[in-house]
Amino acid sequence: MLNRDSRLRSGEDFRRTIRNGVRAGRESLVVHALRTDGPSARAGFVVSKAVGNAVTRNRVKRQLRHLTAARLPSVPFVVDVVVRALPAAATGDLAGDLASAWDSSMKRLAA
Repeated sequence: MLNRDSRLRSGEDFRRTIRNGVRAGRESLVVHALRTDGPSARAGFVVSKAVGNAVTRNRVKRQLRHLTAARLPSVPFVVDVVVRALPAAATGDLAGDLASAWDSSMKRLAA
């Protein structure tokens, strides 16, 4: 579970990360990442109604939160991350897609 300090909460934080950060897309999700000068790494999630009904959206959010919480502490720099689920997230390989997109975006940020 992500603690309060590790979550993106304001719309402005989401917009800044999506507009100014790097993007890595896969079949079921898109990862937006932006290096920041903040005190700790943070993550936020966007799961629209296109993904499915409320039960499906919440299940996808829980899975993404769990997968991201495991990866966030291992980033060698402070970063804001927005994970946007696509309609294929309800039935796709979230773990594999997140791992691939995460690694790709972190490599681009490190360069």
